[in-house]
Amino acid sequence: MTMFSIAFCLALVTAEPPPPPAGVSITVYSSADPRGFDPQQFVAQQREGRDPTFAWQVPGFGVVRETRTVKLKKGTNALSFDDVAAFIDPTTVGFADLTDPKTSVLGQNFEFDLVSPSKLYERYLGREVRLVSHERPDQTVSGILLSANQGQFVLNAANGITVVPEAGTRVELLGELPGGLLTRPTLVWQVNAETEGEHTIRTTYQTAGMTWRADYNLVLDQTDTKAAITPWVTLLNVSGASYQNAQLRLVAGDVQKIVSPRPDRMMRRGAGVAAAPAEASFEEEQLLEYHLYTLTRPANVLRNSSQQLALFLPVSDVKVKKRLVYVGAPQYWGHQSSTAWTDELNNGNSNRKVGVFLELTNDEASGLGKPLPKGRVRVYKSASDGTLEFVGEDLIDHTPKNQAVSLKLGDAFDVTGERVQTAFRANNRGREVVESFTITLKNAKPAPQAVEVREYMYRWTNWAVTEKTHEFRKLDARSIAFDVTVPPEGSTTIGFTVKYSW
Repeated sequence: MTMFSIAFCLALVTAEPPPPPAGVSITVYSSADPRGFDPQQFVAQQREGRDPTFAWQVPGFGVVRETRTVKLKKGTNALSFDDVAAFIDPTTVGFADLTDPKTSVLGQNFEFDLVSPSKLYERYLGREVRLVSHERPDQTVSGILLSANQGQFVLNAANGITVVPEAGTRVELLGELPGGLLTRPTLVWQVNAETEGEHTIRTTYQTAGMTWRADYNLVLDQTDTKAAITPWVTLLNVSGASYQNAQLRLVAGDVQKIVSPRPDRMMRRGAGVAAAPAEASFEEEQLLEYHLYTLTRPANVLRNSSQQLALFLPVSDVKVKKRLVYVGAPQYWGHQSSTAWTDELNNGNSNRKVGVFLELTNDEASGLGKPLPKGRVRVYKSASDGTLEFVGEDLIDHTPKNQAVSLKLGDAFDVTGERVQTAFRANNRGREVVESFTITLKNAKPAPQAVEVREYMYRWTNWAVTEKTHEFRKLDARSIAFDVTVPPEGSTTIGFTVKYSW
């Protein structure tokens, strides 16, 4: 999934009503693939400090709107906002004086060169330092620091030039700390104010290192006809900043964003089933062709963390249907050439697995009827002792209201199938292929099992079933389905012949 263009995103920001006099609002966009996206890997990277640029790889971004009250004098002012995200895209920064729209911005800097041991060493070049050995604290070397790189300190000591390995050495910096050291990323503006006094300033910017994903926990009842669904949002923040008491919004949908090259190296361097909530967490509304979810209470979005929030209230008694589906020959056998496929295929390796599917319709009649952001659905069912056991999971794409959802949970243990080609005749001169199959389904359970058997007509677009033992449904132009019931501890055999002509 891709994201918003900068111009469009800022247009949305400026079009909304003015925020309260102070506070922060965050809108998070996600391009996370729920199949492989794991927020914890990004959190671990940032906390361990192994890769300070890892946030640029997070699949998504945030739009931050922050309002502060500052004092300005008439004329030119240097205005600093510190504690902003470390992974800002400076080209997206917006500035608005809500008190006096005549205030103008003359220039802008994003200062991200944060204090670190290497930065301190750079500031102390040409100044006196003392190096102390960890193993022998009584052994010290003092002198003027000439160099601090490649794991070595070079000092002009009393006895001449001395090289000391950085490993195993404690550095004591002597004298006053040099000024201009930053402990937090800072936005600095040169602004011209026409009025003196307190001004309410609103800033907006995009930042990397933020995203979210949806997770759904579904609990089946004993009859496999109804389920309870609890939806969750996992929010990830490794943007380098915390946002206290923030208004949080999430955007669901395939929103386009122009993919830009990663910022250069210098710039990057600076930088189970839960209980039901008491009330709905997010309110949903339409946003252009997407869906906007607004948290109904302030949130603390802490740096280097992931957190779970309820997307909406759990829904009980959602109508579902379990379905067993057998596909003896995979659909990817579908023929895409401009000529018919006349080769006889080896049928010794037919699929024996019968898939287990759970189907529901996302409508009010089924007890749901809510737009569902794409995510992972985990399905549970109660065992005989009442404990919930995991029975499978699948992914869903963005699913609007009134659309069907099909989840594959796995393969059946007691129901199996076998597909055998019993006859084959290809007549290239007569421009036809005729082949016959038998499909045998076996059921080891003490109760009858309904199975849908799907067949794909992969050889050519013109085909006709000339003989059959069971009626079938035509699914589309190249596939059919037989609906059969396999008796308890018994078997059922389907036979059919199909003729292709071109």
